[in-house]
Amino acid sequence: MSIPVVTVGDSRDDLVGGLERLHGPVSVVRRCGELAELLAACQSGLARAAVVATGSEELTASLVDRLSAVGVVVIALTDNPEETARLRTIGVAAEALAVDAAALAARISSAVAQLSGAGRRPEPAAADVASSASSGAATAAAQVPRPSGAHAAGTRSAAAVGRIIAVWGPAGAPGRTLVAANIAGELAAEGQSVLLVDADSYGASVAALLGLLDEAAGLAQACRLADQGLLDAEALLRIATTVATKAGTFRVLTGITRADRWTELRAAALTLVLERAREIVDVVVVDTGFCLEADDELGFDVGAPRRNAATLRSLELADTVFAVGAADSIGVPRLVRGLAELQTAVPQASPQVILNKVRAAAVGRSPERQLRAAWERYGPAVSLSAFLPSDPAASDAALLSGALLLESAPESELRQAIAKLVCAPEQRNKKSFVFSSTARRRTNG
Repeated sequence: MSIPVVTVGDSRDDLVGGLERLHGPVSVVRRCGELAELLAACQSGLARAAVVATGSEELTASLVDRLSAVGVVVIALTDNPEETARLRTIGVAAEALAVDAAALAARISSAVAQLSGAGRRPEPAAADVASSASSGAATAAAQVPRPSGAHAAGTRSAAAVGRIIAVWGPAGAPGRTLVAANIAGELAAEGQSVLLVDADSYGASVAALLGLLDEAAGLAQACRLADQGLLDAEALLRIATTVATKAGTFRVLTGITRADRWTELRAAALTLVLERAREIVDVVVVDTGFCLEADDELGFDVGAPRRNAATLRSLELADTVFAVGAADSIGVPRLVRGLAELQTAVPQASPQVILNKVRAAAVGRSPERQLRAAWERYGPAVSLSAFLPSDPAASDAALLSGALLLESAPESELRQAIAKLVCAPEQRNKKSFVFSSTARRRTNG
């Protein structure tokens, strides 16, 4: 069966004509004048492949994601090695301008087969890698630069992949941001390289919690570069804000400064940001939003941005999901309902459930025992993983000083409980994690 193809740009007549004369693997069904026309044609179901002869610089990760969603692969023609590397980053296969019709048809057939078989973007062909390797400029653009200095943690290999921890919870301020920020701080104090990402599209507050005077919306900047295929390790580390504590240093991608900027956090771009982040740090901690709706009722167009895409994509990519709920008569039912929604929205997630703000005044005597008994009797099949005690004095002191608990209240029970969640066994029984050895401290990199 012939693969329908649409083209855009001033492609060579002999190339398009050659594709049409093959009478087999592919057939050109429309020649478009611009990308908008090509997108409309593809979304109408007219084609399975798109050949971009000129104007490949206008291709973005979000656009490619929209085309992939309707089963269309993109092949771009370019002789620029840097553009070839950029296109590969956003999931576009590249061929030389002088490619002959038969070779292009074979490449289209291979890319369509990959997309159909794997249900994802086609991988770059070996020819792409080989041609990039032969060019110094392309190799430099395609490789992931490693941060220099202590932040590089010299023992990380080029193939090392960090893990992603997502902190989620239902509506009602259960304490997601406090838990996420302090998890990042504890991991950094343990000697790991950490990036904290504020992906809450409703009420980003990591910057305020840490006392950062930030108006730049670091995550939005990173998503913008990723969408263009220009986000490398140097750019990511430059955008991220460095937070230094007494015990360690970590970096932060601050959230959007206004709720109406949620359209900047598109799923395709955020995916690239998190994938790049896990290449250069040991742990990526993501503070997510609360809402798990798919936004289908808001999107009349399949390519329309989704407000909850940042939260859903973060949970889909996470290696560990902490589900945080408030330990009271309102917070627990919200968490139970939220876990059911999480199971529906992200079936692969296996959340570790945390009850936060545990206090006798809201639950009764022996609150942990009562909460566990009630959960086992009425709660979902997911077991409780941890209880975080209510400590308003320590939390208020940390918020007032724009610091983490390990600095403002290192001896508090809340700080010790959060550290126990994520730190190495040999560190868990220590009352304080303030390290004196400079070998265990991170520099600003």
